[in-house]
Amino acid sequence: MQKNSNEHVYIAPARVNLIGEHTDYTGGLVLPMAIPFSTTATISPNSDSQYHFHSEQFKETREMPVDDRSEAAGNWSDYPVGVLRQLQLRGITPPPFHLEIHGNVPFGAGLSSSASVEVASAIAILAHANATLPLEEIAMLCKLAENDYVHSPCGIMDQFVITAAKAGHALLLDTRSLSYEHIPMNHDGLVNMRIVVCNSMVKHSIADGDYGLRRREVEAGQDVLRAAFPQLRDLADATLDQLESCVAKMTPESYRRCRHIITENARVREAKDAMTAGDAAHLGKLMISAHASQRDDFECSCEEIDFLVDQAVALEGCLGARMTGGGFGGCTVNLVSQDKADTFAQALAASYLKRFNIKAETYICEAVDGACFVTAPKQRNRKHD
Repeated sequence: MQKNSNEHVYIAPARVNLIGEHTDYTGGLVLPMAIPFSTTATISPNSDSQYHFHSEQFKETREMPVDDRSEAAGNWSDYPVGVLRQLQLRGITPPPFHLEIHGNVPFGAGLSSSASVEVASAIAILAHANATLPLEEIAMLCKLAENDYVHSPCGIMDQFVITAAKAGHALLLDTRSLSYEHIPMNHDGLVNMRIVVCNSMVKHSIADGDYGLRRREVEAGQDVLRAAFPQLRDLADATLDQLESCVAKMTPESYRRCRHIITENARVREAKDAMTAGDAAHLGKLMISAHASQRDDFECSCEEIDFLVDQAVALEGCLGARMTGGGFGGCTVNLVSQDKADTFAQALAASYLKRFNIKAETYICEAVDGACFVTAPKQRNRKHD
């Protein structure tokens, strides 16, 4: 949407993953939705032959000449600068600009603030350069910006759903082929259900190192399976029987990580069927099972998150709950009947405050459009403090 003749504003949402965790870097399936937190990228021409990046939230500016190819600075600006680098690698050299970034996506909550910044920046810079790319390529270049410039080993899920989501739907993504379909969230038994996100307000310091360790354990197990079954491209093709046949050839940790991913892909397929049928109860059971697998096999949960999940499923109106995001803190996602959503959110926050003396934030969310389709900021989630 246009603010004035020289300044344009572009919006990218956040996301929450309903099910399909730690599958996206092994060619697997994910089922996220975009939610109405957002990053706003405001871009305008710059007259001093430089690129300017400014964050309203961090009150910082990064400036560079158009021929600059410096390494990452180690702060928020690496995300939009990394996007610029990827565009330059594709032969897209935008004229000098001033890019202003601001938004309300909670940092460190597992709702993908970084990918939201990347996608908003990509859409803005492409428009400023009078260039276009398919949405699949926009998502991929944002992922590569994070992998190659920020040096974070993320998969494609966050950037893809933030780019391509559709209001009222979750997005089922095959992360190997990048084929996707929009799965309605308002069919039959899902009509009267709501997604409630609970931010635990904790992010344990071990998270970054343990995320990388988990990924290496997964890849080591995947290598064993490929050696035993050369037809396997990645874990998305593997079966539990194949994994069991290789258990003696891999570490116990790699075995459990791979078991999580193989069973998680199966749960995503079941979740699609449940949503298509409008079977909210079955979807909820799959979410609970997914959390148990994250907790026990992938071992990426923590005391606070486990408490929130256990409390949630004991509350009236909640059919399912699980941790969402990379793990070790962040948010839970809960499937709750519409008429109980407000009281559920209040009761969950109250029990968490009593147990940990931490004031959780809860958000009753709806599925919104991705950045390629959004035309204005959307703030329709309801927050409970």
